[in-house]
Amino acid sequence: MTTLSQHTALDRTEASADTGAADTAAPTDPPVIAVRDVRISDRVTDREIVHGIDFELTPGRAVGMVGESGSGKTLTCRAVLGILPPHFEVSGGSVEIDGTDIATLTPRRWAALRGTTVGAVFQDPASYLNPSIRVGAQIAEVIRVKKGVKRREARRQALELLRTVRLRDPELVYSQYTYELSGGMLQRVLIASAIAVEPRALIADEATTALDVTVQAEILDLLAELRERTGMALLVVSHDLAVVAQLCDEVLVMRQGEVVEQGPTRSVLHDPQHAYTRLLMTEHEQYGLDKFLAPQAPNDPEEAS
Repeated sequence: MTTLSQHTALDRTEASADTGAADTAAPTDPPVIAVRDVRISDRVTDREIVHGIDFELTPGRAVGMVGESGSGKTLTCRAVLGILPPHFEVSGGSVEIDGTDIATLTPRRWAALRGTTVGAVFQDPASYLNPSIRVGAQIAEVIRVKKGVKRREARRQALELLRTVRLRDPELVYSQYTYELSGGMLQRVLIASAIAVEPRALIADEATTALDVTVQAEILDLLAELRERTGMALLVVSHDLAVVAQLCDEVLVMRQGEVVEQGPTRSVLHDPQHAYTRLLMTEHEQYGLDKFLAPQAPNDPEEAS
C-alpha cells in the first residue's frame, strides 16, 4: 500500500530545506491568532481541562497540534473560534484575533470574523453541510451573504472554488446533494466553503482522519497549495504525527490537556525531548515518518563511505 508520506513528505521536506530556515526563522508579521497561556475549564465539574496553551499563527505559517484523543486539541480550537461547548469556558489566559481579545467581541463582530479572518474545517464534513440543499448553493450562499454579491456572481465564484479544490466536474458537483458525494469530495466542498471569503487563517481539525490514505494525501497537498498560493496561515490538528510533519513549521505535542513539547517541527522530530513524543514517533513509523526523519545523503563522497 502506498503510504501517506510516500506521496508528499519527502518532496515537501526537501522543499523546506531548500528554502532555508523555515523552521528556525522568526516570523515577522503580526499574528492573525495569538493564544496566550489559555486554560479551559469545565464549570460543571470545576475541573481545568486544558492547562496553559501558547502559540502564534502568522501569515503563511503552519502550526500543528498533535496528541491522543482527549488531549485538549479540539477544545483549544473551539476556544479560538469562540464556540466552546456548553459549560466549558476559557478560565485563564487570552485569545487574540487580529490583535483583538475575543473576550471583548460582540456576537455581530464574531459573525464578521468567522469566515473572513478565520475559517475552519472539521472532521466528518457531512455534519457541517445541509443534506437538503445542493452543496454548490450552500457555498454560493456563504459568498452572497459575506461578500454582498448577486446570486449569479456568487454562483460563478462557487464554481471557481470547486475547481480550486480540485473537483473534476464542478458543474455537476454544484448541483449535487451531500449523499451523492464521497467523503473526500465532501471534505473538498467543506474546504471550498471555508475559504470562500479568503480567510487569513484556516483551522483544520482532524480534517483528514476519516479518509483513506490516498485521498488524505490529496487533501494535505491541497491545504499546502492553498497556504503557499494565498499566504493563509494554517492550524492543523491531528492525532497523526506524520500529517503534522508534512505540513507544519511548528508543532505542539499535547497530552492530558497540556503541551509536553513544542518547537520547530524538524527540531522536535529529530531530537524529541519528551517520552510521549518519542512514543508517538515510534507508533507512526509505519506511516512513513521514518522517511521524513531520514538524514539526507552527504555531499562529500568520503562521508558517505
